[in-house]
Amino acid sequence: MKKLSLLFIGILSMSIINAQDISDALRYSQDEIQGTARFRGLSGAFGALGGDMSAVSINPAGSAVFSRSHASFSLSNVDTTNDTQYFNGLGTTNDSNFDLHQGGAVFVFASKDNSPWRKFTLGVAYEKTNNHDDSWNAFGTNTNNQSIDLYFLDYADGKRLDEISSLPDESLSEAYQEIGNVYGFGHQQGLLGFESFIVEPDDIDNDANTTYFSNLTNGTFDHNYSYAATGYNGKISFNIAAQHEDNLYLGVNINSHFIDYERSTLLFEDNTNSGSLVNFIEFENNLSTTGSGFSFQLGGILKLSPEFRVGLTYDSPTWYTIKEETTQYLATDGDNGFTEINPQIINIYPEYKLQTPAKITGSLAYIFGEKGLISFDYSRKDYTTTKFKPEADFNNLNSNINNTLTEASTYRIGGEYKHQRYSFRGGYRFEESPYLNGFTIGDLTGYSLGIGYNFGNTKLDITYDQSNRTNETPLYNLGLTDAAVIDRTNSNLTLSLSFNI
Repeated sequence: MKKLSLLFIGILSMSIINAQDISDALRYSQDEIQGTARFRGLSGAFGALGGDMSAVSINPAGSAVFSRSHASFSLSNVDTTNDTQYFNGLGTTNDSNFDLHQGGAVFVFASKDNSPWRKFTLGVAYEKTNNHDDSWNAFGTNTNNQSIDLYFLDYADGKRLDEISSLPDESLSEAYQEIGNVYGFGHQQGLLGFESFIVEPDDIDNDANTTYFSNLTNGTFDHNYSYAATGYNGKISFNIAAQHEDNLYLGVNINSHFIDYERSTLLFEDNTNSGSLVNFIEFENNLSTTGSGFSFQLGGILKLSPEFRVGLTYDSPTWYTIKEETTQYLATDGDNGFTEINPQIINIYPEYKLQTPAKITGSLAYIFGEKGLISFDYSRKDYTTTKFKPEADFNNLNSNINNTLTEASTYRIGGEYKHQRYSFRGGYRFEESPYLNGFTIGDLTGYSLGIGYNFGNTKLDITYDQSNRTNETPLYNLGLTDAAVIDRTNSNLTLSLSFNI
């Protein structure tokens, strides 16, 4: 009878078994400085300039600035250093990877009559918009009486005992799978906590019991938490732009986005607290995410004089469809002996939708003839407009986003000086935190230095850029919410080859 009733409930609850949080929304809503070496050399301040393949990704009108058909591709080496602090523990990790992160071409078609539309352009470009390769390790002695037991207690609280426990004839793997299919992620966590002896019901003989306590006593807890992620956000842009007379450039991008992300977290917890029935916990979580999306951009560049240009770009929200899979492992040791729960079950969740915020960018640039230029971009993005859909299934999460996130500005300034065939570049950028509290993800500062050489129809550019941001990342979003402080430094070396077609 229980299994039949569970099946019926499962049909009603399939749409609410996911476990998304704010970090998922931000991961796919934020863009890093990627693109060509010249673009990165000016820290991305290209909205009013155009004439670069990556400038087209900032302002689609930028392709109409090209006087001839153009193509480029870029290679980069990304080095990430994470310095972590968790209570009395200090750690450092370093990762480095090399890839082809940009490529594209623009084809210029000049008008053959006296039309005020002097030329139009068609282009296609690929860019990696965010690199998710990252790893860090947080370890130390938690003196706040915070244990992972609170995670399992919070999930078990209010749930019937027979909804978070196995039947007499079920293996733990079978129970984990069935409870996940029927009740979802939260009940699975309750099952893990109960069957591993971390969580104890007030009345173990009552299937309707909904109150629980921990088998761990108060005290200090030694934690060793590792985080490892791989993947990226990318987009393919299809561009069309036109030049009207001598001073106005207009363009549009249609963007196809994709997500490929994998993450693994592993916690080891030890305690010697008197009265604890559980003294060791190992808890592993793995996530695999794929997704696709769509967005568009509208942009314009206006020459107010031969030297002075202004630009304006609207980036629509990106509308993603996302799929997720998870696996889990839990082991405990203590008075009840060693207990291992290794379901070897892949939880495949229903697709959900994510709408990221729109963005407005205003740009200014001043051209010093053939000698150089200076450029400034300002962007504004309201992260409170991020939405998970169907909204009826994510009311609490969307409300939390609205109360936790805020509007954030980005400032970029860059300059270029030309001497004979050489170009020397530098830039600076500042990005405000998307969090209202300003520290869960902190402000970002970055700088860039680059040099280029013009062979004629071919240009070779190289840039070094670095950015720094400090985050206070909770180990878990529920229960064990003490944060590791992560000081992250990203260093990039980018090489680009561009040529006229």
